[in-house]
Amino acid sequence: MNDELKKLLFSVHRSAFIVEKRGFTLIETMLATLLVTVGMIALAGMIEMSLGRNLDANELSLATNLTVDMMERIQFNRRNVTAYNNVDTLNAATKPPTTQSMARGDYEQWSARLTASGLPNVQGTVTVTTVGPTNPPLNQNQVTVRVRWTGKLRSRAMSVVTIVAPE
Repeated sequence: MNDELKKLLFSVHRSAFIVEKRGFTLIETMLATLLVTVGMIALAGMIEMSLGRNLDANELSLATNLTVDMMERIQFNRRNVTAYNNVDTLNAATKPPTTQSMARGDYEQWSARLTASGLPNVQGTVTVTTVGPTNPPLNQNQVTVRVRWTGKLRSRAMSVVTIVAPE
């Protein structure tokens, strides 16, 4: 009986050893597949978010350059700063008068650059308001240049505001 017990124990021990070496079960394989799938979906979501943020940053950089470009043009033509008041690139009637050839040329070039920028539904506006003391008058003007466009999810705008005074 002692020999039979030994054979039985050896047989049970041997079969347990064999079961351990069979490999993965179906449940383990399905759980591993599920974990890998969840990880891949999360990675795809992060890539999409990254690309969207990159597009937003690119559009913002482009709009900033276009806004600053017009502000520099106005500062270069500071003696005629009021000619730029109420400029709107979507309304041709707001062009500076033909007597202000430099301001009109700035408008034309800026409007063309806005159109060529690729920003969807882009619009550029300029407003000029008199500021500063009136006695003695300093002839200072606050200039606001704004670029608006439709971004990926919402309307976006970039504004630059500065004070321009004659030389």
